[in-house]
Amino acid sequence: MATHSVPATAETIRWGTFSADYKPLVTVNSGDTVVLECVSGGPEQCPPRDGKFKIPPKLIAIQDGGVPRIGPHIITGPVAVEGAEPGDVLRVDIEKIELGADWGFCGFRPLGGTLPEEFDYRRVLHIPVDRKKRTCEVPMGGGITLPLSPFFGVMGVAPPADWGQLSTKEPRMHGGNLDNKECGEGATLFLPVHVPGAMFSAGDGHGVQGDGEVCINALEMCLTGHFRLTLEKGGGKDAPLLKYPRAETPTHYISMGMHEDLDIAMKIALKEMIGFITGRTNLTTADAYQLCSLAVDFHVTQTVNGEKGVHGMLRKGLLF
Repeated sequence: MATHSVPATAETIRWGTFSADYKPLVTVNSGDTVVLECVSGGPEQCPPRDGKFKIPPKLIAIQDGGVPRIGPHIITGPVAVEGAEPGDVLRVDIEKIELGADWGFCGFRPLGGTLPEEFDYRRVLHIPVDRKKRTCEVPMGGGITLPLSPFFGVMGVAPPADWGQLSTKEPRMHGGNLDNKECGEGATLFLPVHVPGAMFSAGDGHGVQGDGEVCINALEMCLTGHFRLTLEKGGGKDAPLLKYPRAETPTHYISMGMHEDLDIAMKIALKEMIGFITGRTNLTTADAYQLCSLAVDFHVTQTVNGEKGVHGMLRKGLLF
C-alpha cells in the first residue's frame, strides 16, 4: 500500500474547524497510510520566540500566515479516502507517533476548565520534553518527571453537510476533539462516515494526559502521526450499530459517549457498549447490561470541551 505525507503549512491546516465543504488535500486508496505533520499552539500559548525553547518554524509560519482562527486546535487535513460513502466506517490504525518538539505547554484561562470559578486567571506552563527518553519535566515543586504517552486529541472525519462549519472544541459523532488517551500508538479508531471521501483530519497533539483533562490542556505539543486509513463498506461487521466513534487497543474494546451533561454521556457510552456486545455475541441486552456492570470500566474522558466525554473499556478475550 502507498504512503502519503502532508506537511503542516498555512495551506494544509484548518485552525479550529471541521466542515463537509473543505476540499481534500490528497485522496488515498483504502489501506494506504497517510503521514500528517501536526503543530499546536497560538502565540499566547507559546514561549518567547527568542527564548530557550525553539518554536518549530512551521508553527511560526502558520501563526503569522493569516489563517482564519475559529476554534482552538490546528488540525492537518482533510484527507479523502477513495470510495468512502455515508454509511461506511473509516478504520484509522494509528501506526506510529513521532514527537515534533522539545517542549509542550499546559495552561488554563478564565471561563474554561473544570473549576473556572476557582481559577479565573490565565496561567501557562512551558514544559521541557526529552525526546530520547520520552519524558517531560513538569516545573513545579522540585520538578516532576512524567513518562510520555503521546496521542492526538483531535481525530475526526467531516460532519454531515447540514451541520455546517463546526468548531474543533466539541467532540461529536464525527469524532473531533475526543481527547481519549487510549487512542495512542497501536490503537485503532473507528469513525462513521458522513460525506463522500470521509475527509479525515488530525491534530491537537498530546504528549501525556490524565483522564478528565481537568484544567483544559494536556501536555500540548507538536506530533506527527502515521495513520493507515481503511474503509469498512456498509459499516463492516458492526453495521448498523456504529453511530459514535469506537476504538480498540491491543488489550481493550472501547465505546464512547459525548454530551454536555456528563450523566447522558455516560448513558451513551454504556448503550454503545451494550450494542457492541450484543452485536458480536448471542447475549441479550439485559445480559450485556449486567456484564457491563461486572466487567466494563467506564472512565471520564474529559470534562472541559463543552461536550463532555465518557469511554467504556472491555478487556479483550472475555467474550471473543
